[in-house]
This record gives sequence, C-alpha cells and structure tokens, in this order.
Amino acid sequence: MSRDPLIVGGIVGNVVEYFDASARLRVLYSNREITNGSELRPSQVANQPTVHITGMPGSHYTLVMIDPDAPTPSNPSQREYLHHRLVTDIPEGRDVRHGIEVVAYERPQPTAGIHRIAFVVFRQAVHQTISAPGWRSNFITRDLAECYNLGGPVAAAYFNCQREGTCGGRRYR
Repeated sequence: MSRDPLIVGGIVGNVVEYFDASARLRVLYSNREITNGSELRPSQVANQPTVHITGMPGSHYTLVMIDPDAPTPSNPSQREYLHHRLVTDIPEGRDVRHGIEVVAYERPQPTAGIHRIAFVVFRQAVHQTISAPGWRSNFITRDLAECYNLGGPVAAAYFNCQREGTCGGRRYR
C-alpha cells in the first residue's frame, strides 16, 4: 500500500492522476507552512496564503485551489468546487502574486465534515490566456489541464479543513 500522502488522502485519484513531482510547492498561512493532511480551521485560512513554486528555471506555472468535498464529504455533488483560486503565468521561484489571478481567493468555509483543500500546480508550455470558468461548482481540474494543454501536474499539496468548534479526523478506508 502506498504511503504517498496525496494518494492516501485521495487527491491522486479524486482530483488528478498519479504524477511524478518535478516542482516544489510551498503554501503558507500566516507563516505556517502546510503539510499534506494537516488540519486548519476556517479562521486560520481567512486570508489568502503565500504560495511559492520552484522548479525549472524560466518556467511559468498555473495554480488551481479546489475543494473536492463540496458541499459535504459524504455527498460531494459540487466536486470539485473552485473555492479558492486560479492563477496563471506564475514565474518560477516567485510568489503567486506575480502571476495573473483568473479567479480570486475565496476562503474555505466548510459547513459539515472534513474537507480536503487541494493545491495543484501545472507547468505551462507557453504564456497563455486562461479564461475564468462561468462557475465554481463542478469545476474539473483534469478538464482545465486538457483544455489548455497543461499536461499532468508537477506539484500538489492539500490540507484538511472543518468548521470551527468541531473535532474528529478523516477516516481512510
């Protein structure tokens, strides 16, 4: 059985196919770097994170931030919810603020259950215009990659988020 946290957490499988990481993704909320599977509350993610991508010098990247568990993990009928962010043309080694924000940050506010909030990074072959989708619900990361010829992901990370005042952990089968 794999010990890769992206496989164990279902990001690989639910959101993207298996990939070999060729870039490094750092996501920080108030100077706290997330690790795969870490737990953050909505109050801790109220402000958009600082995100750095390092990989191939001279490259540009696209970042997608989604919730594959919307509206609830037991009934993810809005999977994948582009809850959070879509940024393109991020220069290698720079913060996402240096890219083009296509969809603005919307903080996670889960109402029930433990939600996985996933960040997926693609290396762009060229500078390109990516249009904002007409909806946030039922956004499909794989379709974005195919539509804009982004290929497979080069990095990904996720954290778990549940509403304030609840307890418990994600159960894996």
